[in-house]
Amino acid sequence: MDANLVPSDITRTIPPALERVVHRCLEKPPDRRFQSASDLAFALDALTGSGVFSDHAKPAAKRTPSFGRRLLTLAAALAILIAAFVYLRWQPSTPPRVTNVVQLTHDGQAKSTVGLDGSRLYLYLMGRNYKGMAEIHTSGGEPKRLPILPSPDMGVLALSPDGSTLLLVDATENGGIGPLWTVPVLGGSARRLADTVGDSGTWSPDGKKLAYTNANTLFVANADGSNSRKLVTYPDPAFVTRPVWSPDGSRLGFVLNNTLESPGGFYWEVSQDGTNLRRLFPGWHSSPDWECCGIWTPDGKYFLFATGNQLWTVSERRGFLQPAPKPVQLTSTPIALGGPLFSKDGKRLFVIGGTDHGELTRYDLPTGMLTPYFGGISAEYLDFSKDGKWVTYVSYPEGTLWRSGVDGSERLQLSYPPLYVMMPRWSPDGKQIVFMDYALGKTPKTYLVSAQGGESPRPLLPDDAGAQADPTWSPDGTRILLGGISRDPGAVVRSLDLSSHQVSTLPGSKGLFSPRWSPSGRFVAALPGDSSRLMLFDFQTQTWSELPRGSVGWPVWSEDEKYVYLMDFAGDAIIKIRLADRRVERVADLKSFVRTGFQASWFGLAPDGSPLLLRNTGTTDIYSLDWQEP
Repeated sequence: MDANLVPSDITRTIPPALERVVHRCLEKPPDRRFQSASDLAFALDALTGSGVFSDHAKPAAKRTPSFGRRLLTLAAALAILIAAFVYLRWQPSTPPRVTNVVQLTHDGQAKSTVGLDGSRLYLYLMGRNYKGMAEIHTSGGEPKRLPILPSPDMGVLALSPDGSTLLLVDATENGGIGPLWTVPVLGGSARRLADTVGDSGTWSPDGKKLAYTNANTLFVANADGSNSRKLVTYPDPAFVTRPVWSPDGSRLGFVLNNTLESPGGFYWEVSQDGTNLRRLFPGWHSSPDWECCGIWTPDGKYFLFATGNQLWTVSERRGFLQPAPKPVQLTSTPIALGGPLFSKDGKRLFVIGGTDHGELTRYDLPTGMLTPYFGGISAEYLDFSKDGKWVTYVSYPEGTLWRSGVDGSERLQLSYPPLYVMMPRWSPDGKQIVFMDYALGKTPKTYLVSAQGGESPRPLLPDDAGAQADPTWSPDGTRILLGGISRDPGAVVRSLDLSSHQVSTLPGSKGLFSPRWSPSGRFVAALPGDSSRLMLFDFQTQTWSELPRGSVGWPVWSEDEKYVYLMDFAGDAIIKIRLADRRVERVADLKSFVRTGFQASWFGLAPDGSPLLLRNTGTTDIYSLDWQEP
């Protein structure tokens, strides 16, 4: 409809009062239109009740219009009203606003929001000197430590609706998944929640139900963990996480991630009885990034979430002839925002705001001292050329590939966005670097690039649709091994012959990922999908053997091939396994070391065998914002 169209241009018999109603429907400023269909209906009802149509139809002269003329006039008026009604319904509603930003903490230490109880905001601190619960007043101040956790290694998932109890996960044995417990906020004995095992969870608004996730399944149970039942299950390697209840307790939102399709996660919802499963705001993408930290406003009118390090919201209002609302960006800040919590009256919003930055650090084995390495740059995934003269690394958080001399000279950028580089590896002859692109929203792919630059990275297997992760060269440079995605039951370790371009599968490697070729070429180390142990393939015997079990990752071979180094997630340490007798030795204690990076878990080895890590030097603080609904 032409917004400049005057209704009386169609017929001069339309009443002026009706024309004013139509004009108001078509006002360009949204705040000058009718704000709802009920407002428009009220205006129309007032017109018909006042006799506008019948009185206006009376002629000024004595001649009486025909019945057909009067019917045509009424039809034209109704057509205009219907068009105006549809036009109004299809206009985007005014979104909420966030204003009056106030910084509540100023220590910059790593932290996350847990819950809100009146004027107390509960946090989980992850600083260098303290790891555990704390609280601050909603007006700000220094976080007060609350040493109430049974173990500092327990993860804190949620605060109960009445503010009395914390939901915990004991995930020290299985990399994030473990038994669920509760502990009183005021201190007391922890209590196991029946036989529940998960990695994230929260209580319903009335505190009577518990929703929790375990890998690819969403469960609902009674608040004490009894009567647990599966609500939604997806086939591996998908996983679900971060359940959230609607304010009336009728629905559950959760993040679904299918690692074969995309490393990103998207919000879905399901009724609390397991019906009406659907994707929230389907077909919308602000960026191929995680949709995270979703919550409903206390009045249930909006769903708020974080993606692309900013806050977005989508209206929950639905109506006849009204299109499905799309998310609207609320913030645009130089710092990353997440972890939103609403005050009970819905007028204030508390968020985490942070900057991503790291310091490359070397762990000195004889002394246990941590010192900056390579100038303390913010970089990870280091790999050194065979002749020891060159190093390649990935800048954090940009995810771009660089190479330079080991003294920092001749620094050269080798990749650019939208590629996000992981696991670069020098070819044995030092001429090429192979790496994987793990940009969010795309299946991991492997690329080759000249170490001298001057060309764009080229896909290693451009016509291959499968995941191509963790590339590793054979010592003679004739082959490259490729892994799949963790927890993918169909994953295998593949070998690409660079001369024939033929791809073969490493025998017995189904379900394994993260392959690492040993320096001599005799062995391949790899991990199962749950990272519960290290597997070793011997090319001489064509068999796999299992090394000691544990929650491990990031295998790295020693140059003499006597050891495999690993990150021990359960023990928060770096360990090494001696191949000769399978003996496990603890190399570095990381309990007081706050890591960062794309996955916040990488480590490597310097040429002298010292562990390299990325220390978190970014800042994380709590902010409050005023929430204003239209």
